[in-house]
Amino acid sequence: MRRWWIVLPFALAAACHTDTTGPGTIAPPTDLTYEVEPSGTPGEPSGLLLRWTFTDDPNLAVWHVYSRATSSGQYQLRGSTTSNSFHDRGQPHLQYYVTAEDVGGVESAPSAAVTVDERLALPAPATLTTITLDRAIALAWSDNAFNGAPAAFKAYYVYSTTYDLDTDKCGTNWTREGTTVSPEFIVSSLTNGLPRCFGVSAVSVEGFESIWGPVRSDTPRPDAYNVVVYARQASATGSAFRFWQDANADGTVQDAELGIVTSGAATDADFAVDRDAGNNLFLTPIRAAALVARYGTGTTSDLTAIDIAPVGGYAHTAIQAQPGVAYIFRMAEADGFLRYGAVRVTHVGQDFLILDWSYQTDAGNPDLSRAAH
Repeated sequence: MRRWWIVLPFALAAACHTDTTGPGTIAPPTDLTYEVEPSGTPGEPSGLLLRWTFTDDPNLAVWHVYSRATSSGQYQLRGSTTSNSFHDRGQPHLQYYVTAEDVGGVESAPSAAVTVDERLALPAPATLTTITLDRAIALAWSDNAFNGAPAAFKAYYVYSTTYDLDTDKCGTNWTREGTTVSPEFIVSSLTNGLPRCFGVSAVSVEGFESIWGPVRSDTPRPDAYNVVVYARQASATGSAFRFWQDANADGTVQDAELGIVTSGAATDADFAVDRDAGNNLFLTPIRAAALVARYGTGTTSDLTAIDIAPVGGYAHTAIQAQPGVAYIFRMAEADGFLRYGAVRVTHVGQDFLILDWSYQTDAGNPDLSRAAH
């Protein structure tokens, strides 16, 4: 840990204390360091922890901690302790020093003083990206705070709050989700379909917290991998798919109502798989409220690489299924809202295909994976 202190000249009368201050039988404390406690608001620590070298001198009775709020103010007794550390709650003062008192009541000369210097705060993470997961959001950010000063770096703090999609505003009650030394973090145990905002700060070894980097919003959604759907021409069973079927018609999304592989004769399926004379497989929208569009022009590396659902380009026509290609479905549900689902085809055979899927349960929310806003 780096130590920052400023040694200042002290007059014997500088400390306001009733005991006699002098060399006594105890040496002044050494190696005084501090660490502020971040509060989540940059520039407003919730406290400060002082530490100094322990001594087992039998003549030692107690240590006294002094502080002042300004560089020209007079030092006042902040507290006394028999431990070689001291916790000062609330907004820290500017400067601190410590003295030792012997069993005879004689106080030592002051230690070197430490100055609580907010200029030691690190820069904020320059970027932040999110990847939507099932009941979780994966965060990744630039590691510039560590790369710029490895010896000064302590950790990153990750925060989240609610997000209102309609007003495009984050909530005001932020919660710290965790601490990490890596430039990535997974916020887990989230509720699918509930949007959240995320922010990250960098903390120095002295405890100073940077301002937050860019704030991003994202919404966890359910997904599944390696789902087999047959061609209707090969099997009537298991040849159609429904992202969400509200069995109770109550508007709530239950796990058992998601990702349903059903009969190819089902008229309420979102799509079925069809095979043409050339043994090519197609995704065919079934119910009138389900439209499909290809995602991008090439292949998609993974389901989590699917970005925001496109605004346009949807049609109620069959589209050929190709390995590695992703497709976005836009569906009007019974509650009157549009919802989006994604399919990435991983295998195309003669009788069946294998796909990964995701579905955004939040009405009207196009977030399917990596948030770009």
